[in-house]
Amino acid sequence: MSRIGKLPVPIPPGVKIDYAAPVLKVAKGPVSLTRTIHKNVLLTVEKDQIILKPVDDSQNSKALWGLHRTLVNNMVIGVSTGFTRVLEVVGVGWRIEAQENKGVQSLKLSLGFSHPVDFPLPPSVKAQVDPKTLKITLTSPDKELLGLTAAKVRSYRRPEPYKGKGIRYEGETIRRKVGKAGGK
Repeated sequence: MSRIGKLPVPIPPGVKIDYAAPVLKVAKGPVSLTRTIHKNVLLTVEKDQIILKPVDDSQNSKALWGLHRTLVNNMVIGVSTGFTRVLEVVGVGWRIEAQENKGVQSLKLSLGFSHPVDFPLPPSVKAQVDPKTLKITLTSPDKELLGLTAAKVRSYRRPEPYKGKGIRYEGETIRRKVGKAGGK
């Protein structure tokens, strides 16, 4: 029995749920998210909550039950409050700029390469850059897309273990290694 799947997903005021099997649409104002629900999971929408149940007692149905409950909960939270991911840039002489060109936001990353890296953001992901502390704040209603975008930005300069330079998540601890000992 899934402990997560048993919990109903509460629907906050103002959030609109449209479910036409197998497609679930969650919307609030201009923000909307859609997802296809697997055939092994039954979804019912009541007045103020969403309830998910497995079709049968197979291991696959039970696994998908908990997964889909979490995905639906992330959709409801995403359209009502949104998600945020903060990246810290540690390095001497590195600069970050948020640019907007023809309605498409992008990040211009100067990370010690011979040329600056221009990273276009997906349409639902917004970025704010603090040039003094070199922090990038990414916000989006889609938690999955936000995590993928943050991981892709981080992949340009992963933190290295000797000096700790690179792009890291806020609060991430880097395992530091001891360098070579100087002298004879």
